[in-house]
Amino acid sequence: MIANALSTGALAGLRVVEMGQLIAGPFVGKTLGDFGADVIKIEAPGGGDPLRGWRLVKDGTSVWWQVQSRNKRSIALDLRAKEGQDIARQLIAEADVLVENFRPGTLEGWGMGWDDLQKLNPGLVMLRISGYGQTGPYKDRPGFGMIGEAMGGLRHLTGEPGRVPVRCGISIGDTLAALHGVIGVLTALYHHKVNGGPGQVIDVALHEAVFNVMESLIPEYSAFGAVREPAGSALPGIAPSNAYPCSDGVVLVAGNGDSIFKRLMTAIGREDLGQDPQLATNAGRVQRVAEIDAAIGAWTAPRAVEDVLSALEAASVPAGKVYTAADIAADPHYRARDMLLQQRTRDGFEVMVPGVVPKLLGTPGQLRIPAPRLGEDTDAVLREIGLSAEQIAALRERGVVA
Repeated sequence: MIANALSTGALAGLRVVEMGQLIAGPFVGKTLGDFGADVIKIEAPGGGDPLRGWRLVKDGTSVWWQVQSRNKRSIALDLRAKEGQDIARQLIAEADVLVENFRPGTLEGWGMGWDDLQKLNPGLVMLRISGYGQTGPYKDRPGFGMIGEAMGGLRHLTGEPGRVPVRCGISIGDTLAALHGVIGVLTALYHHKVNGGPGQVIDVALHEAVFNVMESLIPEYSAFGAVREPAGSALPGIAPSNAYPCSDGVVLVAGNGDSIFKRLMTAIGREDLGQDPQLATNAGRVQRVAEIDAAIGAWTAPRAVEDVLSALEAASVPAGKVYTAADIAADPHYRARDMLLQQRTRDGFEVMVPGVVPKLLGTPGQLRIPAPRLGEDTDAVLREIGLSAEQIAALRERGVVA
């Protein structure tokens, strides 16, 4: 839902200082901001967060920025200047949460490592997202999401057997790290606010966030020496679950439940397979997955996607088409659940943006304010920590703020 800037949410009253840029750290700030937190984003004077210029740009600003930085305030502050670091410390001293995704050691070099900040603000929750974490032999290596996806085991499985591993299409490693970061922040806040514990650091490594969702990858290797390999559109070891050709596209079918499989076979006119005792459980179906996939593909191939989906819906078999952005934008289910919202940007144009996830029925997330221009809130934020108009003007003259 869209609300005015004064609306509250589940995290209303929570003060977050965001020092991150690009994807992982800012996605954390976006998520907390969607639920009411006051997120103050520190950006470098001049260019700001590079995401402002990433991918497709309208009126000088990336439309991705309009999503990633909604519900935030922007202060342009030079963190390499001593005066800028002093101001950052003042902001952090009054914050509940600090989010940063610099390379390990960067904040320590500015006198803002955990030991320094904990003395300044004992209740601070500090989220640190990096390629390899704050410890270990690789901690000083630069690392972006795609490297984390590779090291976490995901990239090896993404693609067709025998071919070069492919990217999944989005920066999933960064977003997984961000979501783990949000979990860590909320857990640490609960410990501090409810249990009376001290503040603490949450250390999230990109590759570990990916590794954490890799299902049975390592247990299978440990128990059987099995190295899972890429399987294209199929779900290895679970059958049938694959993509099947239609006359006008592709349909995805998940018929891997025992009763679902029988309904699927009835729907495609293959009761012989549905009643075959060898195929009554997943173990048996996996042994004959090629035969089952061929039967399903033979049924879908001459039919249109919508005809296949209608028939499988009637049979209560999970199935779906492959959505493009255009399909999503036109889908009534997305709109019915407020997942497609119109937001007016600071530049005055309307842009469709994703709604808020997850949906809290009592205190739902809101689009309170559009993404800020660089340094749009510098003066207001500095006044909140006690600086006068004259002091702010002097800092601006020296290039410390903008």
